[in-house]
Amino acid sequence: MSETQSLSRIDADLLNALMEKVSEFGSTGDGGIDRPALTDAHRDARDWFRSELEARGYTVLVDAIGNLFGRIDLAGPEAPLVMIGSHLDSQPRGGRFDGAYGVIAALAAIETFRRDGGTPRCNYVIADWMNEEGARFQPSLLGSSVFAGLIELDWALGRRDREGRSVGEELVRTGYKGTDAAPRPDLYLELHIEGDAKMETAGARIAPFLRHWGALKVRIEVTGEQNHTGPTPMEDRKDAVLGAAYIIAEVRRLADVAEDTLFTSVARVDISPNSPNIVPGKAVLFCELRAPEPAMLDWSEASLRAALPALAAKAATRAEIVSIDRRPAGKFDPRLARLTERVADDFGLPRMQLDTIGGHDAVALNAILPSIVFAVPSVGGVIHRNDEYTSPEDLAAGGDVLTDMVRRIDRAGADLDLALGANA
Repeated sequence: MSETQSLSRIDADLLNALMEKVSEFGSTGDGGIDRPALTDAHRDARDWFRSELEARGYTVLVDAIGNLFGRIDLAGPEAPLVMIGSHLDSQPRGGRFDGAYGVIAALAAIETFRRDGGTPRCNYVIADWMNEEGARFQPSLLGSSVFAGLIELDWALGRRDREGRSVGEELVRTGYKGTDAAPRPDLYLELHIEGDAKMETAGARIAPFLRHWGALKVRIEVTGEQNHTGPTPMEDRKDAVLGAAYIIAEVRRLADVAEDTLFTSVARVDISPNSPNIVPGKAVLFCELRAPEPAMLDWSEASLRAALPALAAKAATRAEIVSIDRRPAGKFDPRLARLTERVADDFGLPRMQLDTIGGHDAVALNAILPSIVFAVPSVGGVIHRNDEYTSPEDLAAGGDVLTDMVRRIDRAGADLDLALGANA
């Protein structure tokens, strides 16, 4: 039988049924999801997913940072361990496919593989990473970064949301402050929707990410002087928001004048005391600088630092960078990228190669083991919004590729060079 004839296709009915169910948790009623990390909706989604794993015979593990794992040993204790996953937390009023699709597809793919029979040579674990989005607690990729040893556990547990609640406190409240040792896989696969319209424009249905961009998550405090918005003379005002506005414009200007690719944003500003009748005394800016090359990130950081004093002074305020979370740029495992492409070709699915500008948990894991993210299209390139949508046909196509990658990797005993062989 030829490789094409023996392709493994995902159980699309199972995939769709599980996607419909997980989309109920935190539903906003308009197609979207509001399920930030460690909220009640996030806890409920994880509780449901945990029950699905247990009902199918998986051993459920929860580590100290709240990563949820479903492990199933199919090939004995010494067999290689393949990990597949993503995350169930969402952005506020975000979409229902971002993250959740990767977790649900992982379960459907492994269940399809088990159903198809044969003698497995690998064991499997599904990962639901804690706080991938970084919406409620910063930085993003928190759980996977602790797993990969990129940040310290105690530091991560101490991160606080706007109301002052810590990660550690909320893990306890939601029942996800675990004590299990995290499984240590030999490789990691992640399936996601695209965060752009490039695939749709090109007519592609599968795209491995070859590179992940680097990012600087910069927190800037602008300090002015609280006063009344009525009688305080204009020339005496030290308006922290005005100082912040000058800095926000500069962050955008850096992207406009960059000699190479640079994406920038200031998507959150915390204002104190945030009253319409008070000249703000403080504004905290959450800036992001993203680029594929370290030199561009170095230039953008240096340029921003140099510009801050004069920009703040224009509003009679002061500004300082109080923290920077750094995510280095890198390349995903090229063997896994080629395997993704080979399987897509065997299915006859048009494909292309992409970089990922947004972060994924595979970025953290890529620092310690072979990892890949591959994408299916999102209609209109929409992501992090209630109308985010990927068709059932494209969801199934991505699932097909994932399932057959599992089959080939298993037959090769997780030897990626062997998996790429003609008879894998």
